[in-house]
Amino acid sequence: MKKILLLATALLVFSCNTKEEVDLIVTNANIYTVDADFSKATSIAIKDGKFVAVGDSEEISKKYNGQEQLNAEGKTIVPGLIDAHCHFYGLGQNQQVVDLVGTDSFDEVLEKVAAFQKERPSEFIWGRGWDQNDWEVKEFPTKAKLDEMFPNIPVVLERIDGHAYLVNQKVLDMAGITADTETEGGEIVKENGEITGVLVDNPMGLVNNVTPQASLEQKIQALKDAEAISLDYGLTTVNDAGLSRDIIELIDSLQQANELSIRVYAMVSNYPENLDYFLSKGIIKTDGLNVRSVKVYGDGALGSRGAALRAPYSDKPNHFGAMVTPVDQIEALAQRIAATDYQMNTHAIGDSANIVVLRAYEKALEGKTDRRWKVEHAQVISQPDFDYFEDGIIPSVQPTHATSDMYWAEDRLGAERVKGAYAYKDLLDKAGLVALGTDFPVEQVNPFLTFYAAVARQDMEQYPEGGFQMENALSREETLKGMTIWAAYSNFEENEKGSIEPGKLADFVILSDDIMTIPSEEIPNVTAEHVFLSGDQKK
Repeated sequence: MKKILLLATALLVFSCNTKEEVDLIVTNANIYTVDADFSKATSIAIKDGKFVAVGDSEEISKKYNGQEQLNAEGKTIVPGLIDAHCHFYGLGQNQQVVDLVGTDSFDEVLEKVAAFQKERPSEFIWGRGWDQNDWEVKEFPTKAKLDEMFPNIPVVLERIDGHAYLVNQKVLDMAGITADTETEGGEIVKENGEITGVLVDNPMGLVNNVTPQASLEQKIQALKDAEAISLDYGLTTVNDAGLSRDIIELIDSLQQANELSIRVYAMVSNYPENLDYFLSKGIIKTDGLNVRSVKVYGDGALGSRGAALRAPYSDKPNHFGAMVTPVDQIEALAQRIAATDYQMNTHAIGDSANIVVLRAYEKALEGKTDRRWKVEHAQVISQPDFDYFEDGIIPSVQPTHATSDMYWAEDRLGAERVKGAYAYKDLLDKAGLVALGTDFPVEQVNPFLTFYAAVARQDMEQYPEGGFQMENALSREETLKGMTIWAAYSNFEENEKGSIEPGKLADFVILSDDIMTIPSEEIPNVTAEHVFLSGDQKK
């Protein structure tokens, strides 16, 4: 009997001392879990790429034995950041062209183009990033100087928002564009009846038809470049707002070959061949890739006066902007997509475009539940139209648009109409959540600038004093949710990512500072010191 008791005691002691083996334990951290209670923790345990325990450092150390241990030394940890609206592949492409972001004048644009061509001679020059609103002369440029500098080499310079090109005469000739060319859903800008070289929205497609296609090697390099930049900023999932079938399949193949790690929520570009393939195929879902949505363009952009407004632009009489996709086509697309499991995500900037999209959604989704269709940007909303977001429509917004546009937005919209612009808090109150992104490379990739713009609504010089339309600022908790769990929800991925909870993918970021408590003016200086995907350190 004594031997049995001794054996039982030994077994009990052994069982109490046995710890569960895990791959990684992180201790001594300041963890914002972003769970339902927005609770905090100090330690996490990870096994097979997922969180298995979240809690107190001492308790987790007692229960688990980690093959690797990481002392966070009090640093702040948040879930892996999700950019709910960006152009991931476009970011990579931009690394291969003339960078015109931040130019202060058209002369500087020309200098950069000339320098790039001298360093990397090309038979077709492409650049992106100019914004006439940043120049002393805030007017569209013309092609005259480009024609002088490059009479025989085609040049395409894309505006920062991707909704306008400046091209030289060589490109116009290649594309067959003349003063008599008719177009809908955009504008071939003219002065005194002569083409200036600026093409807004749909006419850009005529140029795209004669643009040389990237090689497979260039496409792969673009994706890898974009991943390196994104991971460096703490992004673990990116929602690419418009991809073709070949790029989606290339992303999948690179992920399967372990050559691409970042997770991609891919919106299928609205072209017949894409829709015919993906809508019939159904949802495509792996750990790294989620294809279940269609990206549609409602109108153009406010900066290029292509956004469709109900009343004329305040700074351009009798000009209303334009719908890029006609109203009847948006309605037909909504009906077609509603008959599938796919989500419809529509770019809508102006108040006219927004009501067109919202009405189309309401009609197509009648009797359907939990479809999570999104309005991308939802930038200018008429006051009565905010109510549409109460019915399960998700606003996917980009806070840095507010701080980039605030200098001239009222000029475009007028004092009354601007009150319904960049109204993130109003949208949150109606929808119950907002998905936050950057729209990079239209804006910078840095998600901490998104955070800053959402809560402070100021630029880097803390202008304007007190913030821009602060009644629509978000709290820090709302902002972090918008960049994590709400963005995941908008992707139908809230059960696998977006918060630090047992069973979810171990995507997380160790920050340089406590973004939830530091003075707001210090938020832009926050960096992602370490980035983990499925528990594997990527930075």
